[in-house]
Formats: sequence, structure tokens, C-alpha cells
Amino acid sequence: MLDRLRRDYRWVETDVMSGVTRSPEFLAINPAGQTPTVVLEDGRALAQSNAILVHLGEGTDLIPADAYDRARMFEWLFWEQYSHEPYIAVVRFQRAMAGKRADEIEPRLVERGHAALARMEGALTEHDWLVGDGPTLADLALVAYTRLAPEGGFELERYPAVVRWIGRVEDAFGIG
Repeated sequence: MLDRLRRDYRWVETDVMSGVTRSPEFLAINPAGQTPTVVLEDGRALAQSNAILVHLGEGTDLIPADAYDRARMFEWLFWEQYSHEPYIAVVRFQRAMAGKRADEIEPRLVERGHAALARMEGALTEHDWLVGDGPTLADLALVAYTRLAPEGGFELERYPAVVRWIGRVEDAFGIG
């Protein structure tokens, strides 16, 4: 996003498995001990991916000007946190990071992950973007774990509109 907005930044890779997010130095920045965390130019810190996106997206075309479309964007952002990330990202973490086999994953997590992908497929079958005629923060928030879903064993080929959308979002934001 910052590249698309042509804003300077410094990326700090954080290995959450190493325990660094529980260090006194990290907890001084983010008491929740979670990533992502952004330290703004004035030294203030902001956590939670969607809060960060909204803050950085203020005043850009990534937040719709129309109040209804803006509310729909927020609807997708909230949905991502409660109905997508807890399944897609968790299954991906368990498979790709924790090394669990498919048969060790709670079936309900996989089922809910497929339900999330199916909802996106339905929304994207007739529309190029989740909201409106161009990319918004909703697209950026949802592409993050959706594009990595195969690492959790989710077969994206079952969701061709989602696959096409991933390509559009990657192109729009220079991801890949």
C-alpha cells in the first residue's frame, strides 16, 4: 500500500515465533505484543492491520467517498477479521508454520475457510472489486491471507473469480 501511495517507510521483519514480540522493547511499542505494528513519523504506534490500513488510507481513493460504499468497505474489513482471518489464516499458520498435517486440523476451521472463500466467490463473480469500480482497502485487507490460502491446503482453483480478483489486486498494489 505504501509503495502504491509513494510513501517512504522502513520495513522491519519480525519473527513472531522467536518471542521478540514479547520482549520489553516490543511491548513498549505495542502492549498487545502483536504484529503488524506501525510506528508513525511522529513516534506514535498503531496496531491491528485494518486500523493501520484505514489510517494510512485516509484521503486516498482507497477509501470510497460515497458514504454507503465506505460503509460497505468497512463491512468487508470487519468480515475479514471475524469470518475470514480466523479460518484461512489460522489453518495456514497451523499447516505452513506449525507443520501440522491436514488430518490434524480441526475440520470446522477448514469448513469455515471454504465458506469464506465461497462468499468471496459469490461477491466477485459479477464484480471486479469487493466495493465499487476500483480497489479499496477491503480488497487489500482480504487479499493478504486469501492469496496465501493454498499454504493452508485451500484449493483456490475451486474459486475462479477469487483467483482472477487476486491477480487484479496484486497488479493494482504491486504485490507479488
